[in-house]
This record gives sequence, structure tokens and C-alpha cells, in this order.
Amino acid sequence: MRVTDLQIYPVKSLAGDRLDEAVVEPWGLAGDRRWALVDEAGEKVTAREEHALLGLRAEQIDEDTIRIHDRDGQSIPVETPLGLGPVPVSHARQGFANPADEDVNWWIAERVGRPLRLVWQEDPAVRRVSGAHGGQDGDVLSLADAGPLLLTSRASLTRLREWIGAEWAQEDPDLSMLRFRPNVVIDGDEPFAEDGWSTVRLGGVEFRTAETCDRCVMATIHPEELVSGKEPTATLARHRRWGGKTWFGTRLVPMGSGSLRVGDEVAPGLPTLSP
Repeated sequence: MRVTDLQIYPVKSLAGDRLDEAVVEPWGLAGDRRWALVDEAGEKVTAREEHALLGLRAEQIDEDTIRIHDRDGQSIPVETPLGLGPVPVSHARQGFANPADEDVNWWIAERVGRPLRLVWQEDPAVRRVSGAHGGQDGDVLSLADAGPLLLTSRASLTRLREWIGAEWAQEDPDLSMLRFRPNVVIDGDEPFAEDGWSTVRLGGVEFRTAETCDRCVMATIHPEELVSGKEPTATLARHRRWGGKTWFGTRLVPMGSGSLRVGDEVAPGLPTLSP
């Protein structure tokens, strides 16, 4: 098995940045989800509520700069905040984050249609992975929902397409993996084999499986048309529902550092009990 795709999402809920190589940090891939959006009260705002966010794309320029693009070819650079005091945010176990310049907030608000504030996580080491999501002492993460890194398998996506069948496939023939917003995509041998891996080595970096990933409404939003429907979650629920949730992909925690590259070998560790 091999790594086929690497992706980071510099701003949580915006479209992401495809890479050929990525650095692994304790809290995930370098540059992934260090920025997020909140409303005027500091409550987090994601594409679950504002589908228009997926129409913007964030690109990592360098360690201190990202650039946000819209679909009309316009963009704005965003620098790491300096000298601005932190503001309260509602992200679990985060508390505060540093705000971007006001001109950036206006630029985003014009395209989304409501006032929003872009905020930056200065120190990911302060945000721990919840024990409810497989976190252990010392596990930390960015502003991602629950785990440092999400892995999905093309073999599993192929099986899901087969389950859905030809009728819905005419509406979305590709069933893009982007619906699941993974960081690492592998080709895979057996559909959903990743559910049972306790650990996996990607290239030269070892990861621990924290949990199978429960899927939210994000997977039902078409990444290009920005409208939501019932699939693929309705079909997932018929085949992969337990504990009151539907499941696709696995959340991983780095057990070391290094780099990942497209083409790296994927080597699963010892199996776990089936969920």
C-alpha cells in the first residue's frame, strides 16, 4: 500500500492545499488547521453552518503566511498575528486565539455574507486530544475537531460508491474524497481494513490509531456546488452505523516526527478488536 494524496487545510472549514510532501508535527501535519473562523461572540463557525466557506481555499505560503483565495480569482495574504491580544473562542480545550487583521475579516465577510473573525492558534501544544476521542497523556492537536490527522482509503471509498449505486452516482459521479477532508489518502488493499489497525507506519513515521472517525454533515455537502443532500451519509448509515453514529476513516496520533511524501509505503501494525 502507498500514500496517494496529502492535504492540509490551513483554515478550518475552508478548502485545502494539496501537497507532495508534508512535515509531521505532534499535533498533525505542519500548517493544518492552525486558523479558524468565529463569530462576533467568539463562537466557532464552520462549513456545517456556512457552506460558503468551502468556496474559499486556503494555501500555505510559508511558515508565517497563508493566502485565502475565492472562486473569482481574488485572494488576500494573511500574516501570523503579531502584537494583537488573544480573543475568546469556543473551540473545546482552546479558550483563546489570536485575531487576524481587520481587513482580512472584512474580505471574508463580503464573500460569506456575515461578519466573521479569523483567528490563529499560537501554540497547539496547549490543546490536548480528548480521552473521549482516544487521546492519551501528551497528545495534542491543532484546531481540528478531534484528532491530529485523518487517514482515508481509496479502497473504502470504492466500496462506498458500490453501495450507493448508479442512481446517485449520476449526480456526483466522482464522489470526491474531499467530502471527507482527509490529510492522508492511501490506496488500500481491503475496504475498511484501516478500522482494525492499532498503529500504522507511513513512510518513516509511526502513528497510533486514536479512533475510527465519526462523520458529520460535512460529508453531505458537495465540495463544488456547496449544497447538501442525504448522501453519502445515508448509505454509510445503512452499512457502517454503530453507537448511534456513522464511520469513515481513522484519526491518527503521531508517535514520532519526520516527513510524509506521496508514494510512501503504508505498513499497518497489530490489529485491534473490531468496533
